[in-house]
Amino acid sequence: MTNSEQLLRTDDHDFTMRPGFGGPAVPVGVDVQVESLDTISEVDMDFTMTLYLRHYWKDERLAFPSNTNQSMTFDGRLVKKIWVPDMFFVHSKKSFTHDTTTDNVMLRVYPDGKVLYSLRVTVTSMCSMDLSRFPLDTQTCSLEIESYAYTDDDLMLYWKKGNKSLSTDEKISLSQFLIQEFHTTTRLAFYSSTGWYNRLYINFTLRRHIFFFLLQTYFPATLMVMLSWVSFWIDRRAVPARVPLGITTVLTMSTIITGVNASMPRVSYIKAVDIYLWVSFVFVFLSVIEYAAVNYLSTLEERKERKLRERQIPCTCGMPHADMMPNGYSEEDVNNTGNYGGMPEQNGGNKQQRMLVELSMENDQITGHVGSSPYNSMWIETHVIDKYSRVIFPGAYTFFNIIYWSIYAE
Repeated sequence: MTNSEQLLRTDDHDFTMRPGFGGPAVPVGVDVQVESLDTISEVDMDFTMTLYLRHYWKDERLAFPSNTNQSMTFDGRLVKKIWVPDMFFVHSKKSFTHDTTTDNVMLRVYPDGKVLYSLRVTVTSMCSMDLSRFPLDTQTCSLEIESYAYTDDDLMLYWKKGNKSLSTDEKISLSQFLIQEFHTTTRLAFYSSTGWYNRLYINFTLRRHIFFFLLQTYFPATLMVMLSWVSFWIDRRAVPARVPLGITTVLTMSTIITGVNASMPRVSYIKAVDIYLWVSFVFVFLSVIEYAAVNYLSTLEERKERKLRERQIPCTCGMPHADMMPNGYSEEDVNNTGNYGGMPEQNGGNKQQRMLVELSMENDQITGHVGSSPYNSMWIETHVIDKYSRVIFPGAYTFFNIIYWSIYAE
């Protein structure tokens, strides 16, 4: 037996029993110094914290005579021979006491029997997060401390100095969160089979930094939507230009959505970022549908144009006379047209037929009968689709952004 054990008379008492067994509950004060807040995981719904956990109580069995009234400090070896509070972390997934270079445990005993028990612990605990406003959210997590065996009839657990019992390192910082507040609370926890227990809470509030998500998610999605609007200014007949542009923006939006969801838990509700990305995806998809409508109407126009030409072309079995030509054209004009439009001459009849179609269309423009043709009416409506899309799409998306940010950026 060591001198310290002889002084504390550890063999003279049964330290398997709490101090004052059979009497009132033994008060155990607690204070905590948070050394670091290591990680916050949305996928696993947990956090990891390293802290100094200190317990204060009085055990008269450990009182010893002292002329100087000085305390004695011991390492973890004496802890196994005396009574200490059986604290544990509620909802913890894993925890450990540091042991480099030796067990990070300290026991300090005062002459009157007061005891300070301190240890350095890293704990990973559950944090139920509401991600409905992600990434514009604020989360509140709690680390809960409780006695495992002793109810409130045997052990009264309390914060030694109230809210001042919790101190934090000023250098604590997180890459994705701003630590807004640390505070303590105390409650009673009830278990149907064992009774009521004192429970201490370390609460901290975290507000997520939005700038990272603006750069990685919101700005790219917005740029893809704006890029899809470029097709409204491209000629509708330029199919190789408009179709790949629409497909590229749709695929890029799909990639952004997949990348965001890959790093998130599979929750059953819609997050704020989901609303923004899916609405952006719909705008991109509608720009592709818009061109499909324009292209379809253009096809209808071409069909009506061919039917209109067939109705307007008279029988041209031979060389037309001058009186069959439109006003302002003579037989000499017909002969001078040659291969109209640079088309090779196949036979005399086809050449005259093509020439009459072109002259007939020009005559419609000269005589002012453009509006009377159903083909021309359809032509105007097709132009209106692109024209209105240039205003409606940006206006609707801007209105959506105003509503979105006014709701979530509070």
